[in-house]
Amino acid sequence: MATTIKKEKRCYFCENNITQIDYKDTQTMKKFMNYYSKILPRRRTGICSAHQRKLSLAVKRARIMALIPFTAR
Repeated sequence: MATTIKKEKRCYFCENNITQIDYKDTQTMKKFMNYYSKILPRRRTGICSAHQRKLSLAVKRARIMALIPFTAR
């Protein structure tokens, strides 16, 4: 029998002491988006709920400012 060891997910922003998520920092936001430019759920990324809300707001602002595409080509 194979036993699986689950790695505990931790919030990237809490570990790095990041309180504000800047919408102009596209490289950081792309870590939490998939190939189709959709925001990944927090159950996959391990981000806490407060930072997930801030991340989604920053991604939406970046999309409006045309820094991140709405969809992949």
